[in-house]
Amino acid sequence: MLYQIFETQRSIMEPFSDLAQAAAKLYSNPLNPMAQTPLAQRVSAGYALMHRLGKDYVKPEFGIRTVKVNKTDVAIHERVEIDKPFCELRRFKRFSDDPATLTMLKAQPVVLIVAPLSGHYATLLRDTVKTMLQGHKVYITDWKNARLVPLSDGEFHLDDYINYVQEFIRHLQSIYGHCHVVSVCQPTVPVLAAVSLMASRGEKTPLTMTMMGGPIDARKSPTSVNNLATNKSFEWFENNVIYRVPPSFPGAGRRVYPGFLQYTGFVAMNPDRHATSHYDYFKDLIKGDDASAEAHRKFYDEYNAVLDMDADYYLETIATVFQDFKLVNGTWDVKGVDGKIERVRPQDIKGTALMTVEGELDDISGAGQTRAAQDLCSGVPASERQHLEVPGAGHYGIFSGRRWRDIVYPQLVKFILNHAPQAKAPAAVAVAKPSVSAATQPVAQAPSSSVPVPAAAPVAVKPAPKATVKTAAKVIAKTEVKASAQPAAKASAAKTTAQTAATATDKGASKPAVPSAAKASVKTSSPTPAKAVTKSAAKALPKTAVKTTWVDSNKKA
Repeated sequence: MLYQIFETQRSIMEPFSDLAQAAAKLYSNPLNPMAQTPLAQRVSAGYALMHRLGKDYVKPEFGIRTVKVNKTDVAIHERVEIDKPFCELRRFKRFSDDPATLTMLKAQPVVLIVAPLSGHYATLLRDTVKTMLQGHKVYITDWKNARLVPLSDGEFHLDDYINYVQEFIRHLQSIYGHCHVVSVCQPTVPVLAAVSLMASRGEKTPLTMTMMGGPIDARKSPTSVNNLATNKSFEWFENNVIYRVPPSFPGAGRRVYPGFLQYTGFVAMNPDRHATSHYDYFKDLIKGDDASAEAHRKFYDEYNAVLDMDADYYLETIATVFQDFKLVNGTWDVKGVDGKIERVRPQDIKGTALMTVEGELDDISGAGQTRAAQDLCSGVPASERQHLEVPGAGHYGIFSGRRWRDIVYPQLVKFILNHAPQAKAPAAVAVAKPSVSAATQPVAQAPSSSVPVPAAAPVAVKPAPKATVKTAAKVIAKTEVKASAQPAAKASAAKTTAQTAATATDKGASKPAVPSAAKASVKTSSPTPAKAVTKSAAKALPKTAVKTTWVDSNKKA
């Protein structure tokens, strides 16, 4: 009944809102003599504010037409790649007439941005998408308003959300062979579940998985959002916030959690801030500050546009994420498209690098909630995990605005590029192959004085703790790379150095620890082997701790 009352009120207010808009334009039109009166500016500003408070906000457009890529304007064509009953996989395809730019665009990594289904449209991530387009092929999940989905399309559950994400990942893998996934806020939980299930089945998983401001473990640093979910029973939510869509919409009769209730909750978190913002808008109109007034309109056009969520999905999210904490307790079972029930096991993820991002002042996902994914994904090596905490950033600041562009995005770019597929590595080794014998000859004499490595050989032969031996192996590899005369042979020189040093150690040392260290160094090679090996040896991180990055808010990352 509440939904019908709200729609009736909105229908009654609509003509008054339109009238207020017309009056605002009338009193601000310089051709109208009334606009020259002393109070005209104030009257116009008052009507403009009345219009915005009473109007109906529809889904905005992304509106991304061009982006700058290396100081070159690149055209953007937005299209729907996959159309599901409750979601569209939207692609932002980039076009350029410049052959060099086009070649560069094709070589850039592909990223799937999973937008939140929590009351707002995916356009809330417009700044995220526009920034990512500078260096990536970008796809995004564009969730549909449940009141526009006919009952004939069935229900939508949290399990369906997970199945959608898996389908989109497989789709990108079928085109590009791999992909990276970025989830913002709410989808961090279902995305982690989706990748976990793919890993448990032995499927190919994304190269990287970035989680930003999400409730992985909602028990940590609970916010007002968490407290509401835990203080109320499941039955309370089912009886008080679930309503049926009125007959005037395509989804008439569908049980939903209405968007206007979610919007009320958003505003109730910071009512003073929103009231002040509207008053500032009124004053900006009086002063003629068009830039500030337009910024206000753009923000609230996005913020006030909300969608309905299917009741089953909403209630299951409340129970699974905020009440039973099934993900962190290891009790979450998901039904796949084939009807099979599977347990979510994040520890099965091994081949996907993990990055978590939190805002210091996030009042929706508290401190530590997103970072909890680091503990759950124990199968991912510590060297493949990273955490970023952004000082002074609120919830929206980690994916939109200055801090996102200056701090988070540069770190995210580095993380993705560091885990790009190394398809050209075998070719680099093949090129260096003819020089192997020349580079190997001096290295085979490592125990003698003929090789200019005075410190490395004795340390490698002398029985020593693992840490010392690893250092010796790195020194040998680094020195021999520098000794190589031909750049094309650096990869083989480094590799052969490690192997021959291992042979020498096996003959002269009592504890064969060098071979494992040498192999570890070889594994870090890349399309430019010499630089990669020496750089990784110098900056190797401990295998026992997650890399934690704290970025100064006053400096660019």
